[in-house]
This record gives sequence, structure tokens and C-alpha cells, in this order.
Amino acid sequence: MTMPHEERRISGITAVILAGGRNTRYPEPKGLIKIDGFSIIDRNLALLHSIFDDICISTNSPEIYFRFGARLLGDVLASRGPMSGIYTALRNSGGNDVFVMACDMPFPSAGLIKLICEKHLDNGMAGEYDATIPVFGGKPQPLFGVYCRTVINSLEDAIISDKVCLVRFLEDISVFYVDEAEIRSADQDGRSFMNINTPEDYDAVVGRMFATSDIQDNSDITQQQ
Repeated sequence: MTMPHEERRISGITAVILAGGRNTRYPEPKGLIKIDGFSIIDRNLALLHSIFDDICISTNSPEIYFRFGARLLGDVLASRGPMSGIYTALRNSGGNDVFVMACDMPFPSAGLIKLICEKHLDNGMAGEYDATIPVFGGKPQPLFGVYCRTVINSLEDAIISDKVCLVRFLEDISVFYVDEAEIRSADQDGRSFMNINTPEDYDAVVGRMFATSDIQDNSDITQQQ
């Protein structure tokens, strides 16, 4: 019998929170933004611990994130944004695949994470795809997907050449795009893809949504601390 998404754990994939950005548009590190008393990174680590066995934070500011107890990874190539974090995570993961998400995404869906990872594992066993990326709003969402070690050399070439647009990078590798209709079956409003870049984003997104049932219960977070 197939278990519901909420009860399944994902093995063989390392979960990575990308927190290596320069954070120029927000007055504090975005992972530390608090929602209902807990930082985004607290919430997301608690959620990821319920899904994955191996979790790390990609950051060039270890002093900020050391206290959260997760394995920290600094860029091994000159920092060029998310691509450098993905490259470093793949170099240091225990397996072939990493699930990545940005540190400023306050509403990730466990069901959607599992759906994307399971799609990747199902397709990856045939060796067909380098990445599994969801589509929402008619656009690929490269900061909420799975990447395989097969892209390491391509990532290195792109970073060294300063060709660091992830969406364009996807055009040059083999990608399985998860159809938007299927994405909406796990996250109808696409809240998993919302991020906070500015104080205005916080007011518009968090202020409107933190009281919904999609926000993780504080007791789950407390148990992880």
C-alpha cells in the first residue's frame, strides 16, 4: 500500500538550505526573519528533519548559522550566488542528489518536497535526468528542486565563466519538469515558492499569511531545538 506523502521519509537525497546570498535588500540575514516567534531557518530545519536524514546549510557566514546545529558548507569556488551553493552541496553530499531551497522561503510544503524528490528518484533510477524542477506560474522554480551529481562539471564551468543564471543553466542540462497541475495538487497556491527579499515582501507575504494552517506548529520546532 502506498503511504501518504505526510508519512514518508526520503532517503538518498541530502537537503540543503541555500543561505549564501549577500542579503543587500533586507536589514538582517533573511534566514533569521521571525514568523510567529520562530526564524524561517528554525522552521525549515524542523520541517526538513521530518523528511530527510542528511541536512546542511550552504553559507559563507558560519557565525550566523552555527547555533542551529546543522552541518555548514562554505563555497568551494568563488561565490556566484545559488549555483555556487548547489555546486558545493553536490561536492559534499553523501549521495548523488541534493534537494535545495532558499533560506528566505517561509512556507515550504512537506508534501510538495516529497513529491519532487520522489519524482526525481523514480526518473533518476533510469539515469535520464540531471535535475527535477517544479513549474509554477508557467515558470521553472530552480530554487526548490533536486540536482544530481551529473551536473557538477557543468556547474563548475558556468561558475568560472560567470554564467550564473539558474534558469538559463537548466536549458543546457537534462531536466525533468514537474507539471504545474501536479504541483498544485500538493501546494494549490504555490506558497512554497514565495520568498522574502525586502521588508515590503515581509509585510505583503508574512503579514497576510502567518495565521494560516500552512504555518508549521511551534511545538514541532521546539522539539528540534
